[in-house]
Amino acid sequence: MWGDIALVLGAYLLGSVPHLLALGKLRGINLDGDLHINLWRRGGRLVGMIGILTEFAKGIIPVLVGKSLGFSLLIIAFAGLAVVSGQMWPIFSRFNGEKGNSIGLAMAGTLAPKPLFIALVPIAIGAAIRTMPRLLDTRQSLNERLKFGGPPSLSLPLGMAIGFLLLPIASLCLREPMVITSGFFALFILIMLRRLTAELRDDLAVSTGIRGILINRLLYDRSYR
Repeated sequence: MWGDIALVLGAYLLGSVPHLLALGKLRGINLDGDLHINLWRRGGRLVGMIGILTEFAKGIIPVLVGKSLGFSLLIIAFAGLAVVSGQMWPIFSRFNGEKGNSIGLAMAGTLAPKPLFIALVPIAIGAAIRTMPRLLDTRQSLNERLKFGGPPSLSLPLGMAIGFLLLPIASLCLREPMVITSGFFALFILIMLRRLTAELRDDLAVSTGIRGILINRLLYDRSYR
């Protein structure tokens, strides 16, 4: 029992570690907004890539530790959800963190890779629609094209939402254990809940279009198109 609690709690604390902010401070940068993009653009591609890989590692580690130490699949799934929750609502950052996409995908792929391959299809399509026009724009230098950023994307967050929704469906179709399918459904709920609630008070303080805000948050991960 205590081992189960330690794994789940440890996973949450690992997810809560503000590694992107720490990497930014090492470069003398105070990050805000989308930490991944800002670290990539302001800290450099190397530091940005380290931040992304570290995010993936945080999602992978609790699941691998749970599997290697022989924990039950239920506890491993809880640990996976805990590390994602820690990144979304980190205790070290006043419970206001990131959106959980990268760490969620890494956790899901470590828990059950086959459903992830299916879920990655809409995500890859959304990412391609988002990035290919910029990468192929020969009017800019290669260095400028690799900074990414640009106008807010509709395709990538929509692809992410569809991908996370496909995870439990693919898991069910592939006859993965019901614990994994349920865990993927819970992951989808967490992702959508974070989309709905992140900085919601600020939006509602300046707008009365609650329905439109909530729909845009669910589909496009922001309040306004």
